[in-house]
Amino acid sequence: IIADSINNKGKRITSFVVTMPRIVLAELNTHRTLSRNSASSRAIPFVKMLEMVKKTPFMPIQLMKDHSGMQGNEFFTEESEIEAVKAAWLEARDKAVESAEKLSALGLSKQFVNRGLEAYMWHTVILTSCDFENFCALRAHEAAEIHIQKLAYLMIDELNNSTPKVLQSGEWHIPFGDNMDENKINSMYVGPDGMKEQEEWLKNVKIKVATARCARVSYTVVGEEGKPDNYENDVKLHDRLLAMGHLSPFEHCARAMNEEEYNVSEWSGNFNGFVQYRKMLPNENRKDPRILKK
Repeated sequence: IIADSINNKGKRITSFVVTMPRIVLAELNTHRTLSRNSASSRAIPFVKMLEMVKKTPFMPIQLMKDHSGMQGNEFFTEESEIEAVKAAWLEARDKAVESAEKLSALGLSKQFVNRGLEAYMWHTVILTSCDFENFCALRAHEAAEIHIQKLAYLMIDELNNSTPKVLQSGEWHIPFGDNMDENKINSMYVGPDGMKEQEEWLKNVKIKVATARCARVSYTVVGEEGKPDNYENDVKLHDRLLAMGHLSPFEHCARAMNEEEYNVSEWSGNFNGFVQYRKMLPNENRKDPRILKK
C-alpha cells in the first residue's frame, strides 16, 4: 500500500503497487472500480525486459494437471514430475528468449519483440480504488485462477493491516506522497510570499509528482516503481501527459469531498466520497470529430 486514506464519512480510498504474473493482467482489468496504471510491453526497453525474464522468470506457484473446465484441483506432487515440468517450462522460456533476441537483432520494434516474452514475465500495476470488496470476493476464492487468487489474499491482508489516514474535506490522497522530500520540493518555489500560498503550491506539486510516478510505471521494470527521478522532471512529465490527453495516471490522486459535493453525488468517476483528480480537469474525456453524429 502506497497511500491509504479515509474521509470523515468513513469512505476509504487505497492505492497499491502490486506485482503479479503477466498472465493474469486481463482478469485484473475486468474490475472496473479499480483505477490502474500498468507496466507496458510497448514501453519497457527490450534489454531490461530480457534481463528480467532471464534472471527472474515467472514460474507457476503450483503445477496444476490438465483438466476440463476453467479450474482444476489436481497438482503434480511427485518430485521427479515437478522437476520435469519446471525444466520444460524453462526450456520454453529459453526458446522464447532466443526468438526475441533474433527478432531484436533484425531490428524489430520492442513493442512486438517484448510480446513474445509475456508468458514468463512478472508485471507491476498501480491500483487505486474506494472499493476492493468485489474484487476480493471474486478473486480470493477457491474458484479463481490460482495466481490472482494469491494476489487477492495478500491484498486482503494488506488492507486489514493498514490504518488509513483520516482526511478532512478538501484534504488529498496522494500516492507516494509520504515519501516525498518536502524541503527539496519547497526549494523549487518561486511565487508570492506567504505561508498559505506556498502550502497550496506544495500540495499542487506533490499531486503532479505523484501523477507522474504513477505514469512512469508503464516503462519501469519490477521493483523500480515510484522510484524518484527528480521533482522538476516529474512536473514536466505531468504537464506533458496533460497536454497530450493521456489521463489515466490522473486517476490516483483524489480530494476528500465536502458536504456540498456529497449532496450532489457521492461518486466522482469510479471513486466514492473522493473527487478524482482527473474529474477536475477540463475536457478530460476527449471528443473526436471524425466520428459522425447520427
